[in-house]
Amino acid sequence: MALNVGDKAPNFELVDTELKMRTLDEFIGKKIILSFFVAASSPVCETEMCTFRDSWDEISKLGAQVVAISNDGPFANKAFAEKHNLKFPILGDYKSKTIRDYDILMPHLLHIKDYDAAKRSVFIINEDGTIGYKWVSDDPLVEPNYEEIKNFLKKGN
Repeated sequence: MALNVGDKAPNFELVDTELKMRTLDEFIGKKIILSFFVAASSPVCETEMCTFRDSWDEISKLGAQVVAISNDGPFANKAFAEKHNLKFPILGDYKSKTIRDYDILMPHLLHIKDYDAAKRSVFIINEDGTIGYKWVSDDPLVEPNYEEIKNFLKKGN
């Protein structure tokens, strides 16, 4: 079932790049930019994650935290984070459970049939755990509107 603005964000328990299990609940209390990306080290994902990295100061000043999720494993995510100096949590949903919970499963990656991945998506979770903003793309080559995300955060402050 599709999630909409105003719905309670599904909790998760996913592994980070240090093999520690992390939950949505631990980030609640500030706005969370929950960014689902398609694949570590793919060109568009590199651009997206580096854009969030380069906007980190502004995002932090707006009271928000970036948490990125893909269905890559922790070792691929760690190499990706280290290569690009990404300081926010990157979580591996290697069973695609959270991706399914957020109803953003992409069953075929470009021309690769049955390769499950997350649709490129951004959910902003409010301090109370509800979804305040939602953007989902059916095209893995399309990036989110970063200015729209920042404007949403500014509007809440």
